Amino acid sequence: MRIAEIYKSTQGEGLLTGIPSVFVRASGCNLRCWYCDTPFASWMPEGVDLGVDEIIAQIDEWDCPHVVITGGEPMLFAELIPLCQELRRRGRHVTIETAGTLFLPVECDLMSVSPKFASSAPDRQKHHRWHHRHNETRHRPDVVRQLMEQHTYQLKFVVDSPNDLAEVESYLEAIAPVDADRVLLMPQGVEQPELLHREEWLRPYCQQHGFVFCPRKQIEWFGAIRGT
Repeated sequence: MRIAEIYKSTQGEGLLTGIPSVFVRASGCNLRCWYCDTPFASWMPEGVDLGVDEIIAQIDEWDCPHVVITGGEPMLFAELIPLCQELRRRGRHVTIETAGTLFLPVECDLMSVSPKFASSAPDRQKHHRWHHRHNETRHRPDVVRQLMEQHTYQLKFVVDSPNDLAEVESYLEAIAPVDADRVLLMPQGVEQPELLHREEWLRPYCQQHGFVFCPRKQIEWFGAIRGT
């Protein structure tokens, strides 16, 4: 399994915001979102190939019960199956963060699914091949529904502009039924001013529809730097 980084920090997004966690970042992704804030795990993947035992050995360096497996796209790697099994056998709480385009029969305590909207596609002129591939791959409601049925889940949507809000509603209709308090809307951005600007209209929308507004607290706490 190719790993870009393993580190301990505080979960800054989602229903477990504020929980100290060890993050295992898989390197490699089948999508190319234009706003990706971890290009070293997608656009320009870097890292080393590690076996399950080697990954667990690094996780064990921290006395931390929560483990978040993220990416990139961790569902690209079949090693995710035995890795999650062993972590849970050892009593760790496991969150998997995925775009919901691929399915593996994994074990976890929280499946954090972040489907990508049409607005996430890279520029057609600059990245023609990836623009087409991204749009062909990003929308897999059948996979998302399967993940929701088999796991405790949260749906975390990245929202860039008010134009995305209609797609939120149509997407939820396509995968219904969905618990509104498991729907998290997160403003796109890596700088605190732009996040606060989007919060002005996104938070009221969440309150109106019973969704959870999901600030990117790690940006507030640490800034947009690796290892956080």
